[in-house]
Amino acid sequence: MRFADVLPERSQPSEYFSPAAMPRKDSFLELERLIGLKEVKRTLAEVTAFSLVQNKRTQLQLKAYPSVLHMVFKGNPGTGKTTVARILGRIFNDIGILSKGHLVEVERADLVGEYIGHTAQKTREMLKKSMGGIMFIDEAYSLNQGGERDFGKEAISTIVKSMVDSRDNLVVILAGYSSETERFLKSNPGLRSRFPIHIDFADYDGEQLFQIALQIYSERDYEISNRCRWKLKKHLNDFVKNRHPHSGNARYVRNLVEKSIRLQALRIIDIDNPSRRDLVLIEDMDLPEPSGMS
Repeated sequence: MRFADVLPERSQPSEYFSPAAMPRKDSFLELERLIGLKEVKRTLAEVTAFSLVQNKRTQLQLKAYPSVLHMVFKGNPGTGKTTVARILGRIFNDIGILSKGHLVEVERADLVGEYIGHTAQKTREMLKKSMGGIMFIDEAYSLNQGGERDFGKEAISTIVKSMVDSRDNLVVILAGYSSETERFLKSNPGLRSRFPIHIDFADYDGEQLFQIALQIYSERDYEISNRCRWKLKKHLNDFVKNRHPHSGNARYVRNLVEKSIRLQALRIIDIDNPSRRDLVLIEDMDLPEPSGMS
């Protein structure tokens, strides 16, 4: 799926997604190569197109509206939130929105201090590291779970102030489970308006997980036999039927692939002068049983 393919049909002929207007750089190609995430790609296409159009309007001395790009990523673990954020930073750098485009991942422990004044200091340090890129706050709702005397609220206030003061060169993304994130935003009415872009990351279905597995094997110069292919498909379909929110989605698949590669290595280690086929082929016996992945 190409980046432009997820745009509404009426927008696809637009020159803004032609090679001349939208650089065909690695960041865009990397986003296109991600399995699934159709709605995520659609939203990011809209955001990117809007930003580019505002630049064109400025060049022609038309009224342009500032791009407020702070976002909320909602979804279960392993649905691609961190991966997309990292690529998004590079895209925003490529089109001139962010000066660096790097990603700084933070959690409560990186922001909340142990005494008065410590939290603001820690939070400002992380904001300084994030400037020119994206601050990605994982499980952001943990900042609001310590009661009235908790320093988490101070971290939130410090971040919100920087979001306003540095909106031209900083993007803040709140990430976490959908229900917890929604409760967090409702608990602070002023916070929701600061994050105009909300993106839901759906769980992958069995076929998408299978394609992700094939992609990982290919990236590592491995192939799977027909028997392994059948077993892997069944394994992932069963996983989808029985999974819970903490199951891991693509993270589970990556762990499964890595486990199978280790088991293959154990199987062939005693072969004298292994052939290329021996070294690249993953057999059905190399694929761990579901009980071995818990």
